[in-house]
Amino acid sequence: MAESGEGIGNVPEHERILQEIESTDTACVGPTLRSVYDDQPNAHKKFMEKLDNCIRNHDKEIEKMCNFHHQGFVDAITELLKVRTDAEKLKVQVTDTNRRFQDAGKEVVVQTEDIIRCRIQQRNITTVVEKLQLCLPVLEMYTKLKEQMSAKRYYSALKTMEQLENVYFPRVSQYRFCQLMIENLPKLREDIKEISMSDLKDFLESIRKHSNKIGEAAMKQAQQQKTFSVALQKQNNVKFGRHMYINDRITEERNEIVLKHTFEEEDENEEEVLTVQELVDFSPVYRCLHIYSALGDEETFENYYRKQRKKQARLVLQPQSNMHETVDGYRRYFTQIVGFFVVEDHILHVTQGLVTRAYTDELWNMALSKIIAVLRAHSSYCTDPDLVLELKNLIVIFADTLQGYGFPVNRLFDLLFEIRDQYNETLLKKWATVFRDIFEEDNYSPIPITNEEEYKIVISKFPFQDPDLEKQSFPKKFPMSQSVPHIYIQVKEFIYASLKFSESLHRSSTEIDDMLRKSTNLLLTRTLNSCLLNLIRKPHIGLTELVQIIINTTHLEQACKYLEDFITNITNISQETVHTTRLYGLSTFKDARHAAEGEIYTKLNQKIDEFVQLADYDWTMSEPDGRASGYLMDLINFLRSIFQVFTHLPGKVAQTACMSACQHLSTSLMQMLLDSDLKQISMGAIQQFNLDVIQCELFASSEPVPGFQGDTLQLAFIDLRQLLDLFMVWDWSTYLADYGQPASKYLRVNPNTALTLLEKMKDTSKKNNIFAQFRKNDRDKQKLIETVMKQLRSLVNGMSQHT
Repeated sequence: MAESGEGIGNVPEHERILQEIESTDTACVGPTLRSVYDDQPNAHKKFMEKLDNCIRNHDKEIEKMCNFHHQGFVDAITELLKVRTDAEKLKVQVTDTNRRFQDAGKEVVVQTEDIIRCRIQQRNITTVVEKLQLCLPVLEMYTKLKEQMSAKRYYSALKTMEQLENVYFPRVSQYRFCQLMIENLPKLREDIKEISMSDLKDFLESIRKHSNKIGEAAMKQAQQQKTFSVALQKQNNVKFGRHMYINDRITEERNEIVLKHTFEEEDENEEEVLTVQELVDFSPVYRCLHIYSALGDEETFENYYRKQRKKQARLVLQPQSNMHETVDGYRRYFTQIVGFFVVEDHILHVTQGLVTRAYTDELWNMALSKIIAVLRAHSSYCTDPDLVLELKNLIVIFADTLQGYGFPVNRLFDLLFEIRDQYNETLLKKWATVFRDIFEEDNYSPIPITNEEEYKIVISKFPFQDPDLEKQSFPKKFPMSQSVPHIYIQVKEFIYASLKFSESLHRSSTEIDDMLRKSTNLLLTRTLNSCLLNLIRKPHIGLTELVQIIINTTHLEQACKYLEDFITNITNISQETVHTTRLYGLSTFKDARHAAEGEIYTKLNQKIDEFVQLADYDWTMSEPDGRASGYLMDLINFLRSIFQVFTHLPGKVAQTACMSACQHLSTSLMQMLLDSDLKQISMGAIQQFNLDVIQCELFASSEPVPGFQGDTLQLAFIDLRQLLDLFMVWDWSTYLADYGQPASKYLRVNPNTALTLLEKMKDTSKKNNIFAQFRKNDRDKQKLIETVMKQLRSLVNGMSQHT
């Protein structure tokens, strides 16, 4: 019961599954079948039984349907068999008809094919014409490109290439010949770049060779403009500075002739000066710039050009080793540099961006530093002032030329101030030789004049004013020697030479005045003073020459005010100006005079020493000769004659020389008595020596040089006089008693000096038998000498302890 109940319950479920299998897609059969196996046990078997029943039912239905339609099928087959015969007949008819049509259309087909072929040819011809019309401009442009390349019209060729690429090639890019052309264009561009770069290299090489000519032309043009301006200024101010040339420079008429010739030379040379455009063909630069610009590689060209020009600049700035020897060496150096920068300035103004103002300024600053270093180094070797002056003129023209092209040149003018100092040094060396030659040729005697003409000649050379001399009749003498007017003229020549360097320096009259005065001061205080001092110290210069030198320096000192007026006339700057430098003539010639005076004192003392060395005393003589020694009388006569020459010297100089001579003579005589080589001295020798000192005193009292008050000159011999008086009168008691008192009779006698001389007399007394017959007196004198010597030693020891 259970099983039957279970089976009955499952029948609807199996039918549902079968219905789903029949009605659903094959993709959904799987889940349906799986549900059969998921049911209770034996469900599969039951389902299979149900499925078999369903299949048998369907088969029965199919069989029923086939049985129902079988007769219709048979009838259809019979009809088809009947139609087959008709179809075969129709086929034959169709085939026959087709054959007849084919035979009838063969001629039409042939004609149609001819028409089609003609239409195709016509279309092809039209297409070819169109394509040829499209290709012909390309071929014409390419032919034009080839012609431009052959004619070296490279910039036009690049423009043609640009048109081909942008306009023509896109129209025919599908053709092979176009591709070949397109592939050939880069090579043509590279060829153009190489050719243009080669032209540029040739241009750079050519410009390097032509730099001298370009610079020379530019400097010549600048010099002509400057000369014209200066000449015009001189014409407008023809009287400027004329007073400084009076009696020394060319006349006014000659100035006007020179000015006329200057204008004529300007007119002649103006046509000869060529411009930089006329000297140099810049087309390679323009072409190369345009070509690289067209190729879009302008930066490469600019970098290459600047790099090469910098290399050339370094070569141009490199001087020759012997440049300083001649002015031509400096001129070649300057013209090369000017030529280089004139070209750069031209390139700056005619091209856009190839060189910039910043680039030229940087290049100029680099060049200027090098130029200054080179000039500073090479100019230091110049010892010729004319060469230094020519160098200065070249630098001024060089600076003016480049300044005209917009380059700053202040540092060059600053350098000129350094060179000016060097120029002054060379002038000072040159004038040192001139002064030495003047001193060597001078006879150191007053200038004699015999007539009015000679007098005027001297006055025209040297500003000398002396009413007393003018009143004297001819012949007469100027107090100074011939070197004085020569020195004065040479100082003026030095001022002229120094002024030449100050010209064209764009400085004010005040600055020029200051420079002239400073350089003149250097000439006076250093060069002339040094020459005077060297002259004074020369061995062959005697006392007479020294006296004349002192007189000469006095007149040169007085002439300094005329030199100041001379500079004032040149510069038109008043001496009363606050910052005006004064000439140091006073101190210069005062130092020279002092040196000459000192040399006079020295030579005078040396001469005295020469006479004293001729002294031949017999220090052991028993009796004096009764007259002064011959050497001393000769010395006194020499002093009298030489002091007569000193009358032309200032009073104090002659008095000082006389006093110095007397003091030196007194010292020399004292040293003669106290000489350590002199071991003994007799009373007779003391008496003879006293006679010589008396002559010295008589000479001092005779007033050989006026101006001494009282017995001032005699006081030079006071030490000797008191010492000799002490030994002559043998007044030892008074000396010892009054020693150290202000009113002592022998105040100037030193105990040590007296003791030394007394020891020499004691030794003589021991060896001399002059008192042999009066032995008692001899013994008494020896005792007295020993007693005095003891007391003197006590005084000397007391002085040493006190000290």
